[in-house]
Amino acid sequence: MLFYHQCNLFVYVGCWGLKPSSGDLERSPHSDPDPWEVQHRHKRSWVWNQFFVLEEYTGNEPLYVGKLHSDVDKGDGKVKYVLSGEGATSIFTIDENTGDIHATKRLDREAQAYYTLQAQAVDRLTNLPVEPKSEFVVKVQDINDNEPKFLDGPYLAGVPEMSPLGTMVVQVAATDADDPTYGNSARVVYSIIHGQPYFSVEPKTGVIRTALPNMDRETRDQYVLVIQAKDMVGQMGGLSGTTSVTVTLTDVNDNPPRFTHSKSPLLESLPVQSVVARIKAADADIGSNAEMDYRIMDGDGLGMFNITTDEDTQEGVIILLKPLDFETKSSFSLRVEATNRNIDSNFLSLGPFSDTTSVKVTVEDVNEPPIFSAPLSKMVVSEDAKVGTSIGKVSAHDPDTSSSAIRYSIDRNTDLERYFNVDALSGVISTAKPLDREANSVHNLTIFAIESQDPLQTGKGIALITVLDINDNAPVFAIDYETILCENAMPGQVIQTISAVDKDEPLSGHRFYFALAAPVAGNLNFTLRDNKDNTASILTKRGGFRRQEQPVYRLPVLIVDSGSPALSSTNTLSVRVCDCNADGVALSCGAVAYTATGLSTGALLAILVMVLLIVTMRRRRKEPLILEEERDIRENIVRYDDEGGGEEDTEAFDMVTLRNLNVIRDPNVRRDVTPDTPTFFHYTSATRPSYKSLPDNVVFREFIWERLKDADVDPSAPPYDSLQTYAFEGSGSVAESLSSLESLSTDSDQNYDYLTNWGPRFKKLADLYGNSDD
Repeated sequence: MLFYHQCNLFVYVGCWGLKPSSGDLERSPHSDPDPWEVQHRHKRSWVWNQFFVLEEYTGNEPLYVGKLHSDVDKGDGKVKYVLSGEGATSIFTIDENTGDIHATKRLDREAQAYYTLQAQAVDRLTNLPVEPKSEFVVKVQDINDNEPKFLDGPYLAGVPEMSPLGTMVVQVAATDADDPTYGNSARVVYSIIHGQPYFSVEPKTGVIRTALPNMDRETRDQYVLVIQAKDMVGQMGGLSGTTSVTVTLTDVNDNPPRFTHSKSPLLESLPVQSVVARIKAADADIGSNAEMDYRIMDGDGLGMFNITTDEDTQEGVIILLKPLDFETKSSFSLRVEATNRNIDSNFLSLGPFSDTTSVKVTVEDVNEPPIFSAPLSKMVVSEDAKVGTSIGKVSAHDPDTSSSAIRYSIDRNTDLERYFNVDALSGVISTAKPLDREANSVHNLTIFAIESQDPLQTGKGIALITVLDINDNAPVFAIDYETILCENAMPGQVIQTISAVDKDEPLSGHRFYFALAAPVAGNLNFTLRDNKDNTASILTKRGGFRRQEQPVYRLPVLIVDSGSPALSSTNTLSVRVCDCNADGVALSCGAVAYTATGLSTGALLAILVMVLLIVTMRRRRKEPLILEEERDIRENIVRYDDEGGGEEDTEAFDMVTLRNLNVIRDPNVRRDVTPDTPTFFHYTSATRPSYKSLPDNVVFREFIWERLKDADVDPSAPPYDSLQTYAFEGSGSVAESLSSLESLSTDSDQNYDYLTNWGPRFKKLADLYGNSDD
């Protein structure tokens, strides 16, 4: 069989990518054929070949790949060509008569570079092969359809300031998905678009270097470069990609420290180790290059003062080593030197990297306030300490030569509840009230020490009092548990895991013990299992729970802590019985809402009461306001526990009170009863504005006055003072009333014929009210 590729006829035996069929001489797909072997195999009817297809072909017609032909094929139509392998029929098709191969889809070399196919010639009638099956490769030829990409970009790099020309900064690399072995589609060159004249990039390697010498970080410390990578060796028509490179100049020690001025602190009486002054030499460098050491070179303060470096601020901290005595010496002179700690030998020519300054210390005689021997006194007290228990003692002294007596007091702004007292003379602190660690575990008291001779001289000290815990709080549930019990729950099923909390904080940690309270310990419904990890599980003892029988179970749980003595509490866990789906998700809980066909006795009585109330209210609307020997039920609310909804709502009350504001404005209709004679007080449309147009501070006043006028002119109202009740919510709703409860206050006759359809239980009501004529 001959393989033709487009316009070329390939007769080379054993080309790359092809394998001979069974029975042929085996050879490596990449081995060169032996010329002698070719001369002795001239009778073979198959010739293997490799085909090429250009990727991303966008023509309207299938792309011609090549042609298969067998010597057995005499052109009489008896031979049929069959193609199989990767992409056969889906990508590559073959004309079974002519052996022409076409590509029907656009190919992407980056997705798949070649396809391995098998060709076979078979007898059309018998479908038996007339040639052995042979394998060949269709290779996808690359085009430049991928731009270079910087997979590691954007880049961050650093280079020391003052670096010489050509110092390497960083190397960038772009990759191109095109075939690097074919043409220049994947050959990339680099160029710098933004960043000259400070930096340059090598076109072939992507190495970025400094293009200017002696760049100074103190002048500019950061540069943003834009690097471009272009394929086709940078020629016109190539594709390109860019990335950014942020170059930061790192600091070198090229700036010596410099003092700006001398220091002359004025000292009062200070204790030893007090900070006398802070001085600093300015250094334009940063980090370790700006670190410096200070020393006192000479002066009459040697041995009296010391200087150290504050590592955070690089300041020189002058510290007093010995007590000051104004009468002995009133001033000191110091000469201080600052030297860079890390000197770079490459920049010694810019030195010297040190500087000096003068510091004059003046001592001034002042009357100082008392000083506490310990600025912070820590004390502890048990929370069950009795009132008057001594906790500890504070002590202060007058540093002046007068040695005035000291009186102590507590800053009550730090002890608002007055839990503590301090003895004015001795400084002993004691309890003044019972303590509660759970309310306040630490008390931070400010203690005043006042000179007796000069009360303006006041020193301050801190007494930090820690309240030690005792076991005085019983454990309780950690949260308010919402426990759901499915009706289909099985015996032994965990329905809730509970935990506890305790306001106390024992040193060894909490340990809680759980049990059912004694009255329910032997119940047949639930049991409790202590998990020994401060939690407990509630389990069912049985199945078959029904909401109709009992919608809620209340389970008292006893919790005991491990304190000494131990405390306990009983907490009630409410378990609601719910109807659940197969996954245990609650669908509805609580009591069952019964329908008319399956009502309980309580529900039937409730509905009967509701119907009687409605009928009674309708018949009494035309009666006088005073009811003789009857109870006024207009504001009576009847409640019961059955949950309903919609038309079967189980709450009966006078719904007229929910009427819309704009409806009850009509003074001709009473809200409680309908008088036989109409009222004589009328408003015209001009004098009675809509409540919606009135401001909020007027609408309620107007409503009350109108109701008062209605009562005053109503002939059916009692002649004495009476209480008039109106339900009025104002005019805040933009949507007005959306309720359908207005129907209860209409004068239309109610049709009760539907009572006959409620069954024999409502026969009496149907006989009484079913016929309006009766």
